[in-house]
Amino acid sequence: MRNQEIPNKELVLRSFAEWLANQNKSESTIKTYAGVIVQFLQWAKIEVHEITPQIVQSYIDFLDSSNKSAGTIEKHYVAITVFSRFLEKPELATNIDRKEKPKNEEPPESLEVLEQDALLKEIESEGHLRNIAIVYTLLHTGIRVSELCDMNISDIKKDKDREYILVRDSKGEIDRVIPLSKKASEHIRAYRESKEHDTDALFISSVNQRITPRSVQYMLNRYGVHPHKLRHTFCQNLIDNGVEIQTVSKLMGHKDLNMTKRYLREPVQELDVAIDRIYK
Repeated sequence: MRNQEIPNKELVLRSFAEWLANQNKSESTIKTYAGVIVQFLQWAKIEVHEITPQIVQSYIDFLDSSNKSAGTIEKHYVAITVFSRFLEKPELATNIDRKEKPKNEEPPESLEVLEQDALLKEIESEGHLRNIAIVYTLLHTGIRVSELCDMNISDIKKDKDREYILVRDSKGEIDRVIPLSKKASEHIRAYRESKEHDTDALFISSVNQRITPRSVQYMLNRYGVHPHKLRHTFCQNLIDNGVEIQTVSKLMGHKDLNMTKRYLREPVQELDVAIDRIYK
């Protein structure tokens, strides 16, 4: 939320719901998130601009002391985390201690190696250079679909023989730098060389406008996958190949290490080596 003046709660919640809709969240998700924020603010008896990390922690502790399940606490925490991003104050929900999830909880759903190969083979066989580049970028960098759509041509940088993408936050500041696999670089280059860009946007629609998250999601639906699943797959690939959790968290842009721990199985190494090892 770019407006520095904080309006009343109703206006904030309405703006939050609109923001979520623009992020392609479902109606049920929007209703759930908004409901959590209403509960949180009513419990804290504060205005939106009065939220602090300490109050968030106190609320999570309250839920724990009320014998709420780990899943319920996580649902509330995620909603508050998303709300803090909407407010452009992600630090409000950073490093909040909460009840540990059951050890047998499954990590987020991702594609197995054979499924990844089949997806890439299918989309390459169709020969649509932009779509091929999009799938490789999502699968080999783990960026969010909104981050992919916001990417500009100038966000691809080269250092010696390696290309990197600059992932920016909602304010346009560099959030993180991700090494591109050689295959992702090749497909992005092939796509860029296939047409002249009249816009700064890297990925554009058939009418020469910046592509939207909804368009990407619609395209991926034809292959039976969701952008989130490709992001989860990237993270799981790193974890399964022994990449240190702090490195994975950095690449994923997680503000809280607990988000990355969901994928855990074990650990080791640096960004360039990690990408080359997995995406040969």
